Amino acid sequence: MNPSFSSYLVNDVFGDPGVYVEVRWSKRALLFDLGHNDGLGPTRLLRAGEIFISHTHMDHFIGFDAVLRVALGRGKTLRLFGPTGLIDNVHGKLRGYTWNLVDGYPLTIEVREFHGREIRQTSFRASNGFQPSERATVPAPPTSDPLFTVLEDPMFMVKAVTLNHRIPSFAYSLEEQFHINVNRQKLHEAGLRVGAWLKDVKHHIWEGKPDDFRFTVPLYDEHRRVEQEFMLGEVKERFLTISRGQKIVYVVDARYDEENEAKIIQLARRADIFYCESPYLDCDAEKARDRYHLTARQAGLMARKAQVRDLVVFHFSPRYTGQVEALEREAMEAFQGA
Repeated sequence: MNPSFSSYLVNDVFGDPGVYVEVRWSKRALLFDLGHNDGLGPTRLLRAGEIFISHTHMDHFIGFDAVLRVALGRGKTLRLFGPTGLIDNVHGKLRGYTWNLVDGYPLTIEVREFHGREIRQTSFRASNGFQPSERATVPAPPTSDPLFTVLEDPMFMVKAVTLNHRIPSFAYSLEEQFHINVNRQKLHEAGLRVGAWLKDVKHHIWEGKPDDFRFTVPLYDEHRRVEQEFMLGEVKERFLTISRGQKIVYVVDARYDEENEAKIIQLARRADIFYCESPYLDCDAEKARDRYHLTARQAGLMARKAQVRDLVVFHFSPRYTGQVEALEREAMEAFQGA
């Protein structure tokens, strides 16, 4: 199966935390946290139209300026999601600059912050000097589940849970609704080419179109353009395999306690990749607790309990410079039950 998401750390394990997720076969990406991110370069930063913030400590938010700079003058909308206070934090960043020459710029920044019982949203537009629009407030769907939906897309869903870092810190899961794999050999045997029309087919399926839905596809032979009608159910049966979707989880800055552990395990359940902060070795567990952070062993234990497929530990404290192997070994031994 060719995965739909390609993910990797923004920086090395001692650098500012962040995960970049490319949506393959498109020019779209998702970014989790906004620490220092110059290494991504302008092209990849521009692809990240949706950005998910855990909290706004400096090492998780200082990269906002880099994203803002490359996005200025581009006809796009940036969408930021995060905890209480994010709107004010973005407004404060924007107020730090003078905007008298950007009234013709098409950039819009939409910020959505999640409170226990409500969701607040504000827009900032370059065309009016990034003055905030009136805040819109909508009630959050009632639920007893600590997990809540942050973004629902036809292809995937992003959920979050609030963890204790002496302030609310959001952890996130990105889960593909289901995975669609194309059998190229069967397409070839039927005289059909792989092309953009298959993206349309996938969107029809993600949008829940019925099997008897008919659509027309422009096809090309050596001499002319022709159109062929297909029925969605027939295409699914002949050329596609639909299977469990990919799941990626991102956890940073949380203390190891009973409540946080339960929330993290629920969020990370059966994830394909579990990115988990591990600033401390377990011999410094008391210091980790005092600083509201995790140890490598605690990350491994939670990964094991959540039955994740792969664990990636990062956000190491600089006190362990030169001890990367020790931190990774401690995490993996707990994860593998050694």
